[in-house]
Parts: sequence; structure tokens; C-alpha cells
Amino acid sequence: MDDVSHHSSRMSAVQQFDVIVLGAGISGLVAASIFSAEGKRVVVVDEYDHVGGNHIDWTSDEGYTFDVGSLIFQDDSPLLRHFPELLEHYVPIKPSWGRLNPQGKITVYPISIRDDILGAGPIGVIRIFASVLRARLFCRRMENARDFARYWIGAYLLHRSGLATYMRRFYGIDAEEIDLDLARKRMLWIAEYASLINLLRRSLRHKRKTGPKNRQMARPKKGFGVLYGSSVSRLENCGVVFKLSAHSRQLHKAGSGYELVLDDGTLSANRIISTVPINVAERICGNGQASALKTITLITLYFSFAGERGFSQPIIYNFSHDGSWKRLTVYSDFYGRAAEREYFAVEVIAGAVTSSEQAEVDFRKHACANGLFRGDLKLEGSHVLANAYPIYSKGAAQSAAEAIARLKGFGIESIGRQGGFNYQPTARVSTIDVENAIAAP
Repeated sequence: MDDVSHHSSRMSAVQQFDVIVLGAGISGLVAASIFSAEGKRVVVVDEYDHVGGNHIDWTSDEGYTFDVGSLIFQDDSPLLRHFPELLEHYVPIKPSWGRLNPQGKITVYPISIRDDILGAGPIGVIRIFASVLRARLFCRRMENARDFARYWIGAYLLHRSGLATYMRRFYGIDAEEIDLDLARKRMLWIAEYASLINLLRRSLRHKRKTGPKNRQMARPKKGFGVLYGSSVSRLENCGVVFKLSAHSRQLHKAGSGYELVLDDGTLSANRIISTVPINVAERICGNGQASALKTITLITLYFSFAGERGFSQPIIYNFSHDGSWKRLTVYSDFYGRAAEREYFAVEVIAGAVTSSEQAEVDFRKHACANGLFRGDLKLEGSHVLANAYPIYSKGAAQSAAEAIARLKGFGIESIGRQGGFNYQPTARVSTIDVENAIAAP
């Protein structure tokens, strides 16, 4: 009798679902949308206290709202098929991009004919073309991202433009260590747009007036919470349950399904979808495997400013050979000033600098050396984000594929940017990848 009572008590304590989705970022939300539309009982579990994954915002007492990561969406994104209510919250914007080049000039992103090629002078132009010719003749074998970029624009322009330095700054490793397949995905524009032949063609032909294919949109002024809150409401109305601030202790097989043990209870389901980092999924299932995959730690600095900033574009990439920061985004260009001050965020990959304090010192020094932000520059706050995105070093894709196969053997379907170790630069790509992964047999 006691055994029956204990069994009944345990069964009542286990919450039953059809699908458990690990991670409440865009990939997790889209997965939940797909399954709930099929009539399945879905629970979304995340260690964060918010939905949206690494889309994190912070608002100061003065009214500055800052982000971690990107904030640009499109109004024709497939994400809106799942969450059409997002559209009314987006803010239409007309962004422009610039870059600080190694010569200390804010110029066109990603490559400028005038500044990077013609600005090199007659001898420099000859060196650029000679370098490209040499690469096409003698450097056809590609093994990494540097080889890929060198083949298309030559070693001289690769260094002069600052692209090689930016690759190290973005990926957290030297260009020689970056996986070739990832380089082809991430830098296909080099072949399609930035080859010298195409650049010269663009410089000689008249610009054709064509209407925009879509509108660029930004998250609401008040932050991502407003944006994703509407998505949560839709999913909850469809029966999806959210478990936030939930620490997953262990996932184990139970009968024909699985049980996920949390600090405050146990969840049961027949299907497990993971969008969290692979090493997290490995820890949860306790399969005795631990992949050596590494991820980026992203430091984001939040500044307000009054004075002359030294450029007009709202988004600037750091292609110079100095300074640890990789990108800055001026939010006040999209949302208006707050307390009569501009405000912006600066992203720094942890490496040469390892703390917010070091990152601030490094940025101030570099900005001063390049004549940027002359005036009152005030740090309003900062954020350090572990597991911001995978490091795509050589061999990492193969290691990830092996780890994903092991997880699949256990029963975990690992998908998305983190779970699938896929490069996903936009919400559009994330949505399509999840749709394809779930639809696949």
C-alpha cells in the first residue's frame, strides 16, 4: 500500500507534456510555436529570467535603454508568420553602417573603393592588384578564413582594409584558426560583392533606383521585454507553459519518454528539443561526454554622451588594428536622445581585455586616439554575457556534429545557433533553420 501511495504521489508531482523545449530564445520560441500549432502540449525551460535568449536589454534611471547583441529585424521576416503581433511593436528605422579603418578614418562598410583602394595611392593600387593576382595563381588551396579572404582580395588589401583584424576581433581567434566553411557562410559577400572586379563595376555603372525589398525594423524603445512579451502571451494562450529561472539538473529516460528534473519539480515528455549550448545539453543528460567546444564571452558597455562624436552612421565596426571593441550602436539615432544626451552600446569580445573595467579603459583610449566622442562620455552600465555565440575554430564543426549525434542518440534534438552550432546572423535565418530542423524526418 505504501509503494502504491508513493508511486501515485510521484506521478502527480511530474508535469506531463508532449515536448520539452530547452531555451527561450528565438529558436526556442519558434519551436514552441510549431509544436503548439500541431496541438501538442509544450513547455519551454530556460535558466534566464526572461524570454528572448541573448536579446537582453537594460534601462537606466535616466531613461537610456541599451541592448546586448543586434536589434535589427525585417518586416518580411518568417518570424512574423509565427508571431504577427511583433510587427506593431517594431520601430521602422533607416540604419547605415560605417567602419573605422586602420588609417583612422570612418568610411564605408565593409570595403571602400575610394579609401581602401584608391586611397592607397598609385603604388598601393599596384600592390593591391599584384597581391590579388598572386593569390589567384598561387593561393587557390583554402584551409581557413584567412585563405578564403586572401584569395578574393589579396593579402595586401586584407591587411590594409583591416578585415583580417576584424575577423580576429569578431570570432575571438586569429583568421588562420577560423573554420573555412564558416568563413564561406559569414563572408560570402567577399566573393559576391567585394571582389575587385565587382567593386570596379559598381564604381563605373550608374546606381539603379530600386525600391527596398523590405523595411528595416528595431525593437521597441522600451526594450525586448515589450517585444517578446506579446509572443509569450500568444503561446500561453495556445497552452504553452514557460519555466523561467529554472535550473535543469538532469534529463533521464523514463519508459518511452524522458523526465527533466528541475530544482522545483520534474517535467515529462516524449520529445526533447534543445536550443541551448551543446555543453549544457551534455551536462543535463549526463552521458559522460564533454565536448571541447568554446564560446564567446561578450562584454557590452553602455555609454551616454554629449559633444561631437565624429561620425554620422548609427552603427560603426572597428576594422582598425588597435582597440578591443568590435562594434558600437547609437540607439539615440533610432529612438531620440534621453536627458538631452546621445546613448550607445559598445561590444567587446573578452580576450585581450577580460572585464568591463578594462574594456572601458581600452575603448576610451582608442576613441580618443581616433578623434571620436570629443566631449562628455559617461559609462552608464555594462553587461558580461557568457556563451554569446560559438567560436568557429578549425575542426569545431566536426566536433559539434559528433556531439550533436551523441545527443540525438540519447534522444535530444539539438538545433539553433547554440544547439546546432549553426551561424545564424538574423532572426530570419534562425526561424528558417528551426522550421527545417523540425520538419526533417
